[in-house]
This record gives sequence, C-alpha cells and structure tokens, in this order.
Amino acid sequence: MLSRRLDASLQTIASLTEHLEVISHIAETLIERLNSGGTIWTAGNGGSAAQALHFSEELMGRYREDRRPLASVMLAGDPALLTCTANDFGFDEIFARPVRALASEGDVLLVLSTSGHSANIVKALAAAREHDCVTIGLLGGDGGDCLPLCDHAIVVQESDSAFVQDAHQVVIHLLCEAIDQWAVSTDRHKATS
Repeated sequence: MLSRRLDASLQTIASLTEHLEVISHIAETLIERLNSGGTIWTAGNGGSAAQALHFSEELMGRYREDRRPLASVMLAGDPALLTCTANDFGFDEIFARPVRALASEGDVLLVLSTSGHSANIVKALAAAREHDCVTIGLLGGDGGDCLPLCDHAIVVQESDSAFVQDAHQVVIHLLCEAIDQWAVSTDRHKATS
C-alpha cells in the first residue's frame, strides 16, 4: 500500500512539469511585487495553513542563503485574532477581515486550497481583489470557487488532498528558489554599488 501511495504522489508531483511556465510567471509576479515594496499575504486551512505559514516563514527568514527578510505574513498566524474573528464574525471571515484591514494595492494574496471551495478562502480572495491585490491560488481538484478569483493559479487536478499538498509543497519550494536567487543577487548588487 505504501508503495502505491508513493507512486501516486510522485505522479502528481511529476504533473507539475505541465505548469512550469505558470510557476515561473507566478515567481516573477511575486518578485516584482516584493521589489516594489509589496507584502505577500498567505492563507490556507489545516495542512494548507501549515504550508502557507511555511512559505511566509521562508520569505521572512531564509530559504537557502542569508539575505534580507522579505515581507510576507500568514493571515491565521495570530491565534487571538483568528479566534476573535471566528467568534464574532464567523469562520468564513478569518482571512477576509485581516485582508481588509492590512492589505493594499501592490500586495499579493497567495492562497492554498486542496478543494478550491473553502468559503473563507473565497472571501479572502474577493477582499484582496477589492484592495487591488494580485491573487494567486495553489488549488486542487478543478480549482473550485477560488479559481475565478485568482489572477494566477496552479490547479493540481487531483481529489486526494494529501497528493495535492505534496505538489503544493514542491511549488512553494520552486517559488522560494526563484525568489531567493533574486533577493541574493540584488543584495550582492547593492553591496557592490
């Protein structure tokens, strides 16, 4: 059984080769927004929340090499805010409310959803569009309700959420790789100027 699961996961990850051009374009968009002073906001539920947090952590901290910190925040990283918002406004508002409060034109909202149907992610994307943010989705299945609200999306056409998350993790690291190379090279250029 484990061998079959591993083979299926590897097949799902291999399907990302079909998305390399879009992944590259997303990386360029993120770099452009970071370079102009924008913030990358991330959001997801459950395992996707952990992946959203992981992506923001790699940008604020480091991926491979020492470099300046890059502006990125996971929207559910504050448990007091999350529980307050869920209690007072409903769980569907946990991401949209901080987007309305904090995001601005020039920022990016990057969401992860294995189904594309999470109501709180859909509402966050709608709120980000109201603030003229670029919206990026790492999605599963057919992209669901999130897909039409994304300026750019990678849709892993798989119904098993574990396989979707496996592929999303690879995409996160590919984006980190590109962003890291840009940040390190611009840091070096500034140091020699």
